[in-house]
Amino acid sequence: MSTAMAPDLTSKQQRILEYLRNNAATKTYFKSRLIGQELGMTAKEVGSNITALQEGDYDVDIEKWGYSSSTTWKVDI
Repeated sequence: MSTAMAPDLTSKQQRILEYLRNNAATKTYFKSRLIGQELGMTAKEVGSNITALQEGDYDVDIEKWGYSSSTTWKVDI
């Protein structure tokens, strides 16, 4: 599913989803803090928006993996 086909997502959620799609092929674990730095968001913004992606039916599988200096997410495409 492309982000254009996900009208139920906010612009922040679409940006996070696109970021994960672009980077999950070479990386499995992502920290909210580092995603936020890349996208100009806070770690809290990333964490609250990534929950919608976890609950939605998208082509990424997101699992909350750990918490140390920022929440870590395990992402599979």
